[in-house]
Amino acid sequence: MRKIRSYQAITTRYFGAGNVKGSRVKATAAAGSITLHWDDALNIEQNHAKAAEALARKFGWPGNYYVGGLPDDRGYVFVSAAADTFAFGDDEKVNAA
Repeated sequence: MRKIRSYQAITTRYFGAGNVKGSRVKATAAAGSITLHWDDALNIEQNHAKAAEALARKFGWPGNYYVGGLPDDRGYVFVSAAADTFAFGDDEKVNAA
């Protein structure tokens, strides 16, 4: 029988700079979340993909991830087509850790 893997959708959201903290992006799933500082060297989509990938790696969720915008235009959602590699945007694949 084929093993079925269950993953959770990952949503990302941008948080602008405040009085204390700089701009950041937060990736969230039912299992938890991670927040990264905004990287000005990356574009918007790359920053969101970086945060989603960091969360997926944190929980050991490899896969080819598909991305879509949220209806309120406040972030993105990433869902996985299960695989043994990580792939986030631009078809860049990295072997699973």
